[in-house]
Amino acid sequence: MASALILIDIQRGFDSPVWGARNNPEAEDNAARLLAAWRKASVPICHVRHLSTTPGSPLVGQGAEFMAKVAPERDEPVFEKSVNSAFIGTDLEQHLTHSSIGDVVICGLTTPHCVSTTTRMAANLGFGVRLAHDACASFAGNSDTGWAEGMAALSPQVIHDTAISHLHGEFARAMTTDAILLEGP
Repeated sequence: MASALILIDIQRGFDSPVWGARNNPEAEDNAARLLAAWRKASVPICHVRHLSTTPGSPLVGQGAEFMAKVAPERDEPVFEKSVNSAFIGTDLEQHLTHSSIGDVVICGLTTPHCVSTTTRMAANLGFGVRLAHDACASFAGNSDTGWAEGMAALSPQVIHDTAISHLHGEFARAMTTDAILLEGP
């Protein structure tokens, strides 16, 4: 049985400098490679868009638009959310279940937030999960978010690697895009 591809929040608003430094500048290109393979195989694809309710967020208006290289085509479903999990407030779970999908491949932005939360929930809901870790990225944050008292600031790469290490094994198989493409949809 094929796996559905879930692309999470790959939106123009994540190009904003408000997010701070970022790791993995190839994340969107890797997500686009997965998307092309899923389209070629005619396997289910699910696009997720974050519509922020936070005043001043870059993820509203034009910032909520998908990046062109991963924008939905034809009848590819779009699930809109305003929280970290793509399963909360959407019919993503019902869509996957109705489509007889038991396994998913997840990629997108950002690794420690919406990608991590959706990955954990997908596994908890009983889906098999492959996580394309090199098709995800993390940010360092900005001066407004700060760090908890007594905590040292972490680099985007450390944040990303830590989030992936917490997911791999228990919630997902963290894999490279190339390894996922080798296994196929």
